[in-house]
Amino acid sequence: MTYATLTNLLGITIDEALVELALTHSSYAFENGKQPDNERLEFLGDSVLGFLVTEHVYQTHPEFDEGQLSRLRNASVSAKALTVAANQLGLGKFIRLGKGELASGGQEKSNILADAMEAIIGAAFISSGLDAAKHIVDKFIIPIISVEDVYLETSEPRTVLFELLKKQGRADAVFEVAHVGPDHDRTFFAEVLVSGELIAKGEGRTRKQAEANAAIAALKTLRG
Repeated sequence: MTYATLTNLLGITIDEALVELALTHSSYAFENGKQPDNERLEFLGDSVLGFLVTEHVYQTHPEFDEGQLSRLRNASVSAKALTVAANQLGLGKFIRLGKGELASGGQEKSNILADAMEAIIGAAFISSGLDAAKHIVDKFIIPIISVEDVYLETSEPRTVLFELLKKQGRADAVFEVAHVGPDHDRTFFAEVLVSGELIAKGEGRTRKQAEANAAIAALKTLRG
């Protein structure tokens, strides 16, 4: 895979040096002579993303009050939404990681993928301006949260699950979580039970991620 492959997928032109920097995780930078990493671009990309998403939700939802607009914006820029977008791009294959992160599956970790996605947005902004950054956001971020249920489940699946159960007159969900593996490389497995009945399962690299994935699976089950 080359950086040209990635920029073709993005549909814009970004300076190759900036693409490489955006995909350089701190673990790789440290192991290779303390090179620059993607954290500054991530910082910039986070701000650019926030501005573009805020403008989008303001323009497209005139019926929303401030609280609803904030909720939608926060869902749009959440690590969950950014990870979905990164996976659509296959971004993990391009990220430069240190040996330890590679060994522990860093190319699939939500925080690393989300940070790299923000860094790519920052790189696009510096290289080709706001329109280029907006192209990425419109193409890969906005569709994820274009439907209310989708954006709520992307950012707050547990909350949405409890609200649905309450509407259905059912008992609250109970999450039971177990894990396997050593401290530095654990996989968590979550089960959702309602009145003692197993509704759904989910897994993830963290307890929170496993519970979120289980909640999303439970929502699908309960809605048929």
